[in-house]
Amino acid sequence: MSHVEDLWERLVRSVLRRERTGKDAYGRPVEGIAGYVPSSLANNRDIDEILRAADEIQDEDPNVSRILCEHAYSLAQNLDPNSEGRGVLQFKTGLMSVIKQKLAKREGGLIDRSQDIARLQEFYKLYREKNDVDKLREEEMKLKESGAFSGNLGELERKRVKRKRVFATLKVLGAVLEQLSPEIPDELKRVMESDAAMTEDLIAYNIIPLDAPSTTNAIVSLPEVRAAILALKYFRGLPTLPTDFSIPATRKADMLDFLHYMFGFQKDSVSNQREHIVQLLANEQSRLHILEESEPELDEAAVQSVFLKSLENYIKWCSYLGIQPVWSNFEVVSKEKKLLFVSLYFLIWGEAANIRFLPECLCYIFHHMAREMDEILRQQIAQPANSCNSENGVSFLDQVIFPLYDVVAAGMLKSGGSKHQGKTSFVEHRTFLHLYHSFHRLWIFLAMMFQGLAIIAFNKGNLNAKTFREVLSLGPTFAVMKFFESMKALQEESKRNGNPVIFRLYVILVGIYAGIQFFISFLLRIPACHQLTNQCDRWSIIRFVKWMRQEHYYVGRGMYERTTDFIKYMLFWLVVLGAKFSFAYFLQIKPLVGPTQTIVKMDSIEYSWHSIVSKNNYNFWTVVSLWAPVVAIYILDIHVFYTVTSAICGFLLGARDRLGEIRSLEALHKLFEQTSHQSSSEVVEKKKVDAARFSPFWNEIIKNLREEDYITTHEMELLEMPKNSGTLPLVQWPLFLLASKIFLAKDIAVESRDSQEELWERISRDDYMKYAVQECFHTVRLILTNILDDEGKMWVERIYEDIYASIAKRSIHVDFQLNKLALVISRVFALMGILKEGESSDMEKGAVKAVQDLYDVIRHDFLSIDMSKNYETWNLLSKARTEGRLFTKIKWPKDTELVCSGSFSCFSIYLLVISPRDVVIKEDVQRSQVKRLHSLLTIKDSAANVPKNLEARRRLQFFTNSLFMDIPMAKPVNEMLSFSVFTPYYSEIVLYSMNELLKKNEDGISILFYLQKIFPDEWKNFLARIGRHENAHESELADSPSDILELRFWASYRAQTLARTVRGMMYYRKALMLQTYLERLNSGVATSDLEAAISSSDATDTQGFELSPQARAQADLKFTYVVTCQIYGKQKEDKKPEAADIALLMQRNEALRVAFIDDVESLTEGKVHTEYYSKLVKGDINGKDKEIYSIKLPGNPKLGEGKPENQNHAIIFTRGNAIQTIDMNQDNYFEEALKMRNLLEEFHRDHGIRPPTILGVREHVFTGSVSSLASFMSNQETSFVTLGQRVLATPLKVRMHYGHPDVFDRVFHITRGGISKASRIINISEDIFAGFNSTLRQGNITHHEYIQVGKGRDVGLNQIALFEGKVAGGNGEQVLSRDVYRLGQLFDFFRMMSFYFTTVGYYFCTMLTVLTVYIFLYGKTYLALSGVGETIQIRARILDNTALTTALNTQFLFQIGIFTAVPMVLGFILEQGFLRAVVSFVTMQLQLCSVFFTFSLGTRTHYFGRTILHGGARYQATGRGFVVRHIKFSENYRLYSRSHFVKGLEVVLLLVVYLAYGYNESGAIGYILLSISSWFMSLSWLFAPYLFNPSGFEWQKTVEDFRDWTNWLLYRGGIGVKGAESWEAWWDEELSHIRTLEGRIVETILSLRFFIFQYGVVYKLDVQGSDKSLTVYGLSWIVLAVLIILFKVFTFSQKISVNFQLVLRFVQGVSFLMALAGLAVAIILTDLTVSDIFACILAFVPTGWGILSIAVAWKPLLKKMGLWKSIRSIARLYDAGMGMLIFVPVALLSWFPFVSTFQTRLMYNQAFSRGLEISLILAGNNANSGI
Repeated sequence: MSHVEDLWERLVRSVLRRERTGKDAYGRPVEGIAGYVPSSLANNRDIDEILRAADEIQDEDPNVSRILCEHAYSLAQNLDPNSEGRGVLQFKTGLMSVIKQKLAKREGGLIDRSQDIARLQEFYKLYREKNDVDKLREEEMKLKESGAFSGNLGELERKRVKRKRVFATLKVLGAVLEQLSPEIPDELKRVMESDAAMTEDLIAYNIIPLDAPSTTNAIVSLPEVRAAILALKYFRGLPTLPTDFSIPATRKADMLDFLHYMFGFQKDSVSNQREHIVQLLANEQSRLHILEESEPELDEAAVQSVFLKSLENYIKWCSYLGIQPVWSNFEVVSKEKKLLFVSLYFLIWGEAANIRFLPECLCYIFHHMAREMDEILRQQIAQPANSCNSENGVSFLDQVIFPLYDVVAAGMLKSGGSKHQGKTSFVEHRTFLHLYHSFHRLWIFLAMMFQGLAIIAFNKGNLNAKTFREVLSLGPTFAVMKFFESMKALQEESKRNGNPVIFRLYVILVGIYAGIQFFISFLLRIPACHQLTNQCDRWSIIRFVKWMRQEHYYVGRGMYERTTDFIKYMLFWLVVLGAKFSFAYFLQIKPLVGPTQTIVKMDSIEYSWHSIVSKNNYNFWTVVSLWAPVVAIYILDIHVFYTVTSAICGFLLGARDRLGEIRSLEALHKLFEQTSHQSSSEVVEKKKVDAARFSPFWNEIIKNLREEDYITTHEMELLEMPKNSGTLPLVQWPLFLLASKIFLAKDIAVESRDSQEELWERISRDDYMKYAVQECFHTVRLILTNILDDEGKMWVERIYEDIYASIAKRSIHVDFQLNKLALVISRVFALMGILKEGESSDMEKGAVKAVQDLYDVIRHDFLSIDMSKNYETWNLLSKARTEGRLFTKIKWPKDTELVCSGSFSCFSIYLLVISPRDVVIKEDVQRSQVKRLHSLLTIKDSAANVPKNLEARRRLQFFTNSLFMDIPMAKPVNEMLSFSVFTPYYSEIVLYSMNELLKKNEDGISILFYLQKIFPDEWKNFLARIGRHENAHESELADSPSDILELRFWASYRAQTLARTVRGMMYYRKALMLQTYLERLNSGVATSDLEAAISSSDATDTQGFELSPQARAQADLKFTYVVTCQIYGKQKEDKKPEAADIALLMQRNEALRVAFIDDVESLTEGKVHTEYYSKLVKGDINGKDKEIYSIKLPGNPKLGEGKPENQNHAIIFTRGNAIQTIDMNQDNYFEEALKMRNLLEEFHRDHGIRPPTILGVREHVFTGSVSSLASFMSNQETSFVTLGQRVLATPLKVRMHYGHPDVFDRVFHITRGGISKASRIINISEDIFAGFNSTLRQGNITHHEYIQVGKGRDVGLNQIALFEGKVAGGNGEQVLSRDVYRLGQLFDFFRMMSFYFTTVGYYFCTMLTVLTVYIFLYGKTYLALSGVGETIQIRARILDNTALTTALNTQFLFQIGIFTAVPMVLGFILEQGFLRAVVSFVTMQLQLCSVFFTFSLGTRTHYFGRTILHGGARYQATGRGFVVRHIKFSENYRLYSRSHFVKGLEVVLLLVVYLAYGYNESGAIGYILLSISSWFMSLSWLFAPYLFNPSGFEWQKTVEDFRDWTNWLLYRGGIGVKGAESWEAWWDEELSHIRTLEGRIVETILSLRFFIFQYGVVYKLDVQGSDKSLTVYGLSWIVLAVLIILFKVFTFSQKISVNFQLVLRFVQGVSFLMALAGLAVAIILTDLTVSDIFACILAFVPTGWGILSIAVAWKPLLKKMGLWKSIRSIARLYDAGMGMLIFVPVALLSWFPFVSTFQTRLMYNQAFSRGLEISLILAGNNANSGI
């Protein structure tokens, strides 16, 4: 035990050492024992604070630190004396060791603990004196009065952190003193109370310090916040609360306290909702008007708006049920009562946990609790409500939510054991009939149209009475697709001896039904009529009509659109349907009529096999084989026409919205050029004002690009825009527009022999050359005038007056020697070079000399004017120059000095954000002007390619382009809608560690090396930013922890990490602070804000706005960012690096909040009891997190899918009117964050009959810049999120929520079930269900493209396949959902079609594309093996017809992604231009994008079909790292074997059979044309994983892959062995989806197709001669059985005893010899040939696979029969064979080195085009060394 204790002591000492340093080598906070107080200790906040204070003062006084630790231990012991809670025993043991450690360091003998209190008191005084608390108090008062510190941000933060740390420690010391000693000296007590008043802001709060009013947080001083707080106060109608009810002394009781007492809501939940409601009310008030500062009072309109928005769903629910809401008369409900109802609803919602997914259940709870509350108010006695009261006290959670949670949880668990695996929104049966069930109108329509077109075609297009009678078979009496019976009955009635009465009655009934339906549909298309039916919903006739229209649900009512919108999407579909049915009739149906009639009439056809079902049935199967592919394409091609039409429509809409107007830097230049074309003084002054508004925002964008290392410091200087706030009579443009223009203008002037007008006209052809000349002209005058004395100023004025006079006389080329202009420029350049440096005596002498040289050059070389007119002036100047008096005194340029004119603002008309104000600057010349002029005279090279970085270009181009689009006018920040950003996180990478960055893969490649090669310019910019040489090695950074930390962030910002997402989203806050800061300066009320700016620079610098307390407060009121890190608590307990990294992010981003689920285990009566808490934390001053709220949950919140449950538990911590859902692989940009206010105003624009509830936002996929696969995925995704969603929103009105980053109407959605759905399995694609729910509940979803958010996508083929598999499986589950059923039933017909073809219909059509190949090939196989094909071909020549060719071509074009590429190409043309679009498309084709799209087709088909048949859809963790490693052959085989390889080999088998036995008159050419699409598909499926595999054809890798694959294949595995390690384990995993009886039957039926090969081939063998009896087929089964027996003999288990080894080998040898002998005898004595042997392989291989597939489906039965091991052996043989068929071609190609080179170029063409060292990345030639 002593050894163990010694080890524990060493561990504790190590922890203590680390904890006192606070950070590790990389600058990351290191958490010791103080950071890991078990959550099961109910009072853990106090214990944690005590231990942190003990750590803080350890070095100052170990004795006091020991006292604090002992007190913390006693608190823990009192809370859990038996250490039953999880982690409590370990915590106590560790804490005791820490105390022993402190005791061991004591000086002297035993400790006298009786003196502990005295020591504490004495230390309290000494600590105050040491830290000069009184001075801190003075600074605190100064901060309170002025609102800001002076100085820079670092100084402010240093003071703030020091103050908080000192007062936090004093708070802990005082609290411990009060607990240890009831008697404290009066003087010390007064000091402690005074100090406690200064620690109010240390009490944990989220945004608004309600329980502890802060003296430093300006948010509480905002009038709208104060008004909202006052509005919630305790009003006269509420009964008095009992005196023992605890309320913080810092505030008065309010109505939420009353509800807290009455219903037993949790304290933290009440605090959370109190802030939530205050924030809602304050923001609603701010949109109305600004309140009085003195006594703000909330407007009735603000309360009314929040009330109606929050309880709208409840009011509709009451109306639907026909019951009275809790208020009898809405008009007489007081403002206070409305707030009471709102508060009650949100308190219920805040604790409802998983029940929040049931919004109508919340309405029910609210309804009855509100009635109960009314009764208590009527009695005027404060008492607990009966509904929440029990023997254990009052608890809403225990009495109301917990029983409901139990029911929901039991339903989830119970469903797992039923035959329907997995809980869904209703008990479903997996069948494709759900597609018909939900969209039966579409299928009936397609079937009836097909029937109608076929009837017309078979009647040769004659529209006579016979045709009309047959067309009437399309009546609605056959709504379940039984039109065949109808057609037969009508044919009988049409006979001459039929009864015409029945026929006429039928026509009348059809007409009546159709008329009624048309009349109802027409009426309900009118919004007023629809609203009227909703109001008259209680009438029986109305209910009957709605029942006919399927509108009897509460969810899904009233999904109609404005008539104009209806006409738009109706016309869209009329175009699609017109094209589709024209195509179908003329190219599909009509060409097949003649061949069909010929085949039906054909008789005496000789079959090659024993015909069982083919005779005497009009050649039915031949007709089926002919029509089946055409019918499949008929169903499929409507999606093709939709795709093309929507692409064209989207292109036109994008052009209308002015997308793609700025595609290059040249276009960007023209944008600036358009801002100034005239030269009148008024116009120039207006443009200067615009430029002054625009410049701070533009410059902040440029600075952020520099901070992100996209541009160099030099590029930043070129791109920054002058403030345009001086007296220059022109607009100053950024230097990148004016670079080299002066030198070009000089050359023109020197070489010119033209007149003055012609010279100026040549210069003015380039506007920016003209601007550069004008700016230099005026700036030189301004600078010289300011730096020279009186005589010098006289000279400057004289020169400029002469120049103006010459211009007026148009004789400047005569009066001045323009050929000497270069000399003048050189002298000005020399002068500016001196003036831009710091002032010194030497510099001043040099400046004097430079001015004198300039004077001499101008006086003697440049001037040719007649000086006699101003003789006195020139004489005086000459005399002064001769005597040395001229220019002896230089007034050195000063830095910028500002005065605020009272109307100061900075933003432009381009952003449409801020109203114009002006800037006034003192007339002293600024050094910045000197530097700018120096730059203008220095830069000789054009800046046309600035910035060079492609990402920086893209962002600036998109930003400037978006300013010319239709952007709504934004409100000022204080009037804008508030919003939250919400990011779910599980366990992905937060921030790369140095170990992760430097760890090399098997090829010797580290992530850091990869990033350095992929982003070489950004790496150099980063090194420059941190002050290192651009060629510095990363190992040189090891001496600086701050540089190491910056390096980690640099790398993480280029990956799909949480750090990147957090940085991007926090730009919202930065943008709001800047906008607020400038707005407050506009109004002149925030003079204290100006003090926050650095005294020596101007107020538009970033440091100014980041220091403003008012700007921070306004930003915090409008913006909240919550990252819901579900297992953060567990990560902290396990001391995972992710937890430390998250804590670091909270430290760097003060507004970041982290929510997580904390599970607390305790031992009760010998049983482990787990409680779950939803917690919210923020960063604190100690480098750790501070708990804000802790809300108990009824149980484990993860009942359904993880991500939506993670969102649901944390959504209660979000705030605002809107919420933006952001995934953790997304990014944001500062320039886009500036437009967020504009986007939020879309909620109040006209977007249809209803206001928007979800604002769709454009995404930019940032992962498509290197590999070809990443590019394909990026282009495909970009096409959908831009052009595709543009059309879905307008005109189709069916855009849903497809993930992130859409902006939700937050209150609308949280009162209607949340922002996602969580039922297990069926809601695996949880995001889209938010769109379904929003639409079903009368929402409106729009799409906007003037703002964008970054998005990461999968970049490797395996990642892409897993992602597409997840999405396809999710769509398969959607088919079964109630949401899809309701949308399919309740949409009008045209919206229903739009919805179908953009959701589940897309995947069904994808699957049908593949099935078309199977249908066609099996049809050809039937014709080939039966012999019918040859007979028909010879007799009629009708198989090569137009219809079949059309069907095959359509399928092929869809298969290779041509129709997918149409929207992509049009998107390219729109946003890149025609030429670049063509180049991009051709490049993609050369990179084999068609192979990729064909391969993806197989992925989607497999997972969609399997999910519908068997279920099993699950979340696939694709991984978001960099894919630079080689994927092993076995890994690819495991992933694609069943989804692609098996199906690809089946297609190859069909093609080989058709080649061997089919008849084609055209020979090889005909076969190739007919089968090329199928060959392309099969080969793509078989070899794409290796074609797109890095180093896939490198010989050494191939050898290693073969060894690894054989090891995997032969390893038998065992318990706990994973599929990646053993073939047997993988095979069992692959069969896990077949679980139900229905699934087994379906698999059996589908497997029967493999037996056609043997049945057909055996009759084609030479050995059978002309015998067509069943005996031949029977003998083939005998042969197959013999082969299986032989296989079993040769694979008999070797684990038998040694005694039988000789017998086994003898039997195997005899069997082998007998087999050879039998084969030889058969060849000699019969007609068996070698070709027959190969034919037998074609026959028996698919038969064996069919047997194997059926056996797999009935696995439990075969296990009972003892045959499973044999089946597994056969399966292993098949996998070995399939693997070899695929591996051999790969190995052969690997033998040739050039193949590997070609493949590398193919995969990384974009990288090569950027000159990147891909070969180094793949070869691993890096020289990384450890840090």
